[in-house]
Amino acid sequence: MTLILASRPNVYSSSPLDRIAARREDADWIAAQLHDPETLFVPVWRSRNLIRDTNEGNPEAVYISGDMASVLRMQDGPWAFLGILDDRAVFAIDISATDDPVPLLPDSLGTFVDLRSVGWGVPRPEASVLAHARGLIHWRQRHKFCPVCGNPNAVKSAGHVMECTVCKTQHFPRTDPAVIMLVHRDGRALLGHSTRFPKATMYSTLAGFVEPGETLEEAVRREVQEESGIVVGDVHYHSSQPWPFPGNIMLGFYAEALTEAITIDPAELKDARWFSRQEIRDRESLGFDLPRVDSIARRLIEDWLAAA
Repeated sequence: MTLILASRPNVYSSSPLDRIAARREDADWIAAQLHDPETLFVPVWRSRNLIRDTNEGNPEAVYISGDMASVLRMQDGPWAFLGILDDRAVFAIDISATDDPVPLLPDSLGTFVDLRSVGWGVPRPEASVLAHARGLIHWRQRHKFCPVCGNPNAVKSAGHVMECTVCKTQHFPRTDPAVIMLVHRDGRALLGHSTRFPKATMYSTLAGFVEPGETLEEAVRREVQEESGIVVGDVHYHSSQPWPFPGNIMLGFYAEALTEAITIDPAELKDARWFSRQEIRDRESLGFDLPRVDSIARRLIEDWLAAA
């Protein structure tokens, strides 16, 4: 099996931030950065990010300066330290308590949108920062109470630790690993249409969560066999992608099929088929679509197409 290497980084990777984790415990330094007018804030409103020019095909992340955040009283919401960008501290700030954030913003500054709707075609450092902010704020919103004893948590480590106020158990940000794999055999790729896909014509790679006590390769083989009935042999790593929707890391693989007969799990897939490279290239005339351009699924397919 010829190894297929990642042709370029995935979207939501390539973060420009220095996370300087050691500074998270320096309460005086964090407080100084929060009140520094040069500090940058990344506002998150109900899992949406602030983006400008989304209608012109050139999306830009919008960061709020410390001065503007103070005027807009954005600093009053829950926050978390993200890191340093060009010698300026960067914080995620949750403004979800505001019913309508638009009046808080100057005209034409931008709009709050689902990060996935932007359609980042190529890796952009600011896309990684927005994804980082979205994922961390999502975790904070869902860990206000201790899962051990049920009492309220207190924020520690500049927003990166939630500590129970009673039993003192510490809880850390969650990133759930999921494998995503392009299964191939004799010049054809296995693509499926999930019951969860919003588009009736979309076919994509198979994917699933890693279970406890399971290697990544074992997860690939299990998920493929469970969903499609295909037995997989060799498994090779391609790349990974942060996917904070809500809190995952996608681990991409190519998997060599040992069998061809498809038996789908109807709870997971509505359909699964073998596609040749030419059929995938001619997908428009054949009436099917590929996954979104910012997904690692699309990168797996495109790199496989280019490897012929």
